[in-house]
Amino acid sequence: MGTIAGIILATTPLTRPRGLVGNFLNLHCPSLKFSQFRTTSNTAMAAAPFHVSAAASSPSSAIDEEKEVTSSGKVGADDLLIVGPGILGRLVAQKWREEHPGCEIYGQTVTVDHHEELSEEGINPCLKGTKMTHKFPYVIFCAPPSRTSDYPGDVRMAALNWNGEGSFLFTSSSAPYDCNDNGPCDEDTPVVPIGRSPRTDVLLKAEEVVLEFGGVVLRLAGLYKSDRGAHVYWLKKGIVEARPDHVLNLIHYEDAASLSVAILKKRLHNRIFLGCDNHPLSRQEVMDLVAKSGKFSNTFEAFTGTSDPLGKRLNNSKTLQEIGWEPKYPSFAHFLESI
Repeated sequence: MGTIAGIILATTPLTRPRGLVGNFLNLHCPSLKFSQFRTTSNTAMAAAPFHVSAAASSPSSAIDEEKEVTSSGKVGADDLLIVGPGILGRLVAQKWREEHPGCEIYGQTVTVDHHEELSEEGINPCLKGTKMTHKFPYVIFCAPPSRTSDYPGDVRMAALNWNGEGSFLFTSSSAPYDCNDNGPCDEDTPVVPIGRSPRTDVLLKAEEVVLEFGGVVLRLAGLYKSDRGAHVYWLKKGIVEARPDHVLNLIHYEDAASLSVAILKKRLHNRIFLGCDNHPLSRQEVMDLVAKSGKFSNTFEAFTGTSDPLGKRLNNSKTLQEIGWEPKYPSFAHFLESI
């Protein structure tokens, strides 16, 4: 196990420490004998920085295999594991707790960088590769493929932490739908064949793992909020070398989270759903709405592309009907009016 630096605990030998330090040790060092820690003053403890050595945050499997997560008791019927508790994952946690007060929520991350924030939000942090002493009834995987060399393998690891009783949900992308002529596209539209695109290959192979375990796939359109999304990126660039008539599809982060929670609660298996706001817009229409709103300081100048691919017009009416869900922001224009 990697060394823990800068921790001097003011505690009796047989007392497991509480608070942030205690939470970290409970999650990552359950086998430590606390009699090994030296006793000192509270002042010294407060002055000492709390951090984990580089070895402890290494992705090495040899290190990860020594870590273990334990719970304070038996797994609860509504407990949730979030793999990749970023913006979307934290919103899912918030909405899940609102509907399931008293549940335990765990957030699995690649590094310890945001563990303190997660703890403050009531999410028990744990590192990727950590051994779980029990499986969870609800698991959602919303980590991006950009930070791993084996995305399907990571999804499989998450599936192995699911006990099969509630739901296992994987948030994918609408990118695999084989449509690039600004034409209509819904849940049943064929996907890009394996081998044509590395980007869609990794998503489709991850989806195969989810369905193999009896999980559910939610293919999401472009996520956004006031300070994140395509419109923010384009505002910063000013001039973008992409065609203005390319149609894109959007869904607000809050709506993606509420749809995810609604699907988790259905306890479904081997299904594929689609998440969007059913109001596709061209790139130019998006930025025209941004300019008209007058709520952003930057000024967008132009799209200059002419030959890049077109997009697709998503429609998820089947998902809406089966799940019984409606978005808080039914369109990008509606969102802009609300801020």
